[in-house]
Amino acid sequence: MRRISRDSINRDTTVCMSLSGRPSNIGTRFHNHLYEELDLDYVYKAFTTTDLPAAIAGIRALGIRGCGVSMPFKEACIEHIDVMHPSASAIASVNTIVNEDGVLHAYNTDYEAVASLLTDRGVDPSGTAVVAGSGGMAKAVVAALRDKGFRAVTIVARNEATGRALADEYGFDWRSEPGDLRAALLVNATPIGMAGADEDGSPFEGAAVRAADTVFDVVAMPPETPLIRSARAAGKAVITGAEVIALQAAAQFVLYTGVTPTPDQVRRASEFSRA
Repeated sequence: MRRISRDSINRDTTVCMSLSGRPSNIGTRFHNHLYEELDLDYVYKAFTTTDLPAAIAGIRALGIRGCGVSMPFKEACIEHIDVMHPSASAIASVNTIVNEDGVLHAYNTDYEAVASLLTDRGVDPSGTAVVAGSGGMAKAVVAALRDKGFRAVTIVARNEATGRALADEYGFDWRSEPGDLRAALLVNATPIGMAGADEDGSPFEGAAVRAADTVFDVVAMPPETPLIRSARAAGKAVITGAEVIALQAAAQFVLYTGVTPTPDQVRRASEFSRA
C-alpha cells in the first residue's frame, strides 16, 4: 500500500480538493485512505475561500483533477463551469467538478447518494415528507424524493423566494416554518446542527420527530447531530449525513480516478474518515 508522505508526493502526483464554507477532514481522510489502499498517486486537500471565481479558476489553471463542492458554493460555482452534466443541470446544483484537460465538468453525486439511501432503507414513497431547507443540498433531496415517487412533500424554508420556487418546480408545498407539520419522513437539508453552525439546534421539534417513521439528516459533522440523537432516542429509523457523504464521495472518487472501489473499501474509508 502506498503511504502518503512528503517523500511519496512529487511533481507527478495528481491533486484533488474540496471547497466548503466550513471544511472538515471527512472527505480528506476518505479520499486519501482510498488512494493509499488502491496505490494511486493522488492526494486530496480541503480548502475554503472568500474568492470563489479565483478558486475555480485555480482548478483550471493549476491542473487540479477534481473538486468536491459543499455549502455555500453549490449554486454559486455554476457560472464558472464549462459543462453541466445532467445530475447537476437538472437541479442547478453542483457538488463535484472534474477537470478534463482544462475543461471543467460539473456533476451532483449528492442526488445519487440520497436516492440510493431512500431505496436501500425502504422508505415508503406513499408517505408524507417534510424537507427543511432550500439550498443546493435541499435541491438534491427534493429531486430524489420526486424521482422515487414521493408526492406529498412540504418544503420548509424561511427564504420564501427560494423555498417557494423549489416547491413550485417539483409540484410540492412550501411553508416558512414547520409549525405543527407532521410527516412520516423528516429531512434536514440545512446547516442546523452542523459543528460551528447552531450545533445545538434542530429544525424539527420533538413532537414532529416522535410522529415520524424515518429521520434523515444530511449534516455529516458531527455524525450524531441533535436531530439524529433525538430520533434515536425516540426509536426512529435514521439516515445520517455520514452515510450520504460516504456514498457521494465514493461516486466522486470514481469520477476523479476512473477506479471503482469495492463496497468493503468504501466502508473502511468511511469508518476511517470519521475516526
